[in-house]
Amino acid sequence: MTEREQKIETAVIRTQTPASPHREHSSAIYMTSSFTFEDAEHARALFAREAEGQIYTRYGNPNVDEFIEKMCQLEGAPAGIALASGMSAVFTALAGLLNSGDHVLASRSVFGSTHQILTRILPRWGIDHTYVEAGQPETWATAVRPTTRLCIVETPSNPALDLIDLAWLGEFCRTRDIVLVVDNVFATPVLQRPFALGAHLVMHSATKYIDGQGRAIGGVLVGDRRLIDELAVFMRHTGPSLSPFNAWLFSKSLETLPLRMERHCANALKLAEFLESQPQVAWVKYPYLPSHPQFALAQRQMTAGGGIVTFEITGGLEQGRRFLDALQLCSLTANLGDTRTIATHPASTTHSSLSEAERRAVGITPGLIRISVGLEHPDDVLADVGQALGD
Repeated sequence: MTEREQKIETAVIRTQTPASPHREHSSAIYMTSSFTFEDAEHARALFAREAEGQIYTRYGNPNVDEFIEKMCQLEGAPAGIALASGMSAVFTALAGLLNSGDHVLASRSVFGSTHQILTRILPRWGIDHTYVEAGQPETWATAVRPTTRLCIVETPSNPALDLIDLAWLGEFCRTRDIVLVVDNVFATPVLQRPFALGAHLVMHSATKYIDGQGRAIGGVLVGDRRLIDELAVFMRHTGPSLSPFNAWLFSKSLETLPLRMERHCANALKLAEFLESQPQVAWVKYPYLPSHPQFALAQRQMTAGGGIVTFEITGGLEQGRRFLDALQLCSLTANLGDTRTIATHPASTTHSSLSEAERRAVGITPGLIRISVGLEHPDDVLADVGQALGD
């Protein structure tokens, strides 16, 4: 049989750290802070980067390397680094590449903690930013300055599920020599591959769909090798490295990511269609609903709509709270991407650090509910949501 390139579903299962003399079938966990050297010359060569090998787990670890390799395969990127959390990935991408006097272009719909970094932390170092509207690309060019170094976006956005045309944005940033960083958490590389559409860096909170079971915290950045090399030095000396155990968990979880995303998307679409039929619901947003204002873009850019549905219950904040309190099956927590369906009120939790005006500017109304649809039987999820609505 001639050699051929493996399908990605096979590659993420069969890519493994070489087995030890014990010939374990599943990758071993390398819970060690450091690694020994053959002799003084070997130590010197490793630190001088004249030889390949492990030195110290803050620098690298076999479990971390395996996880990174799988993420690079999934995203179609040449290099990557793994970090202690999704927000450490965001901060590393920004602080590791920007200098005092630089300017950042950001889509207005970014995660609340990313907003805090842009508005409260980076300005201390003389780094400014401008927010641009995802749905108004014609206005982006006027926001660019001579000092614009980086553009950061998330698509679909959290929680409004607004989309950005990545092929257009990739070309926009390329012609202006701007580094494009895309948060791909909601779509995952199974549904969307920003690097192929022009992004320089793609980031994930591995805590979400990558893990998929609400067990561990982690983050990852993949993309352009030159940029990743620069960020690896920053990470090595500032220390937001991923633990070997969490890397092992994430790597094992990637083996089922394509299957899980298929079920997440199917269940989410069923819930979105159900919600559209409910008189108690003012509106529903889901990328693969024809009613989504960017439905055509979603079909062009994503292979499915993802596992997140947002909607507004008629009656606003108080009715939204009654809905959450009436849920019996769905969990109330601030996480997403879990096997278990999760309902969240972003205005009072994940995006509570924004002012009311800032929340409304990104489509977060007082009564907005975000549901991360899990892997339960869809009939059970619909029954719980239906009874909570008072059907």
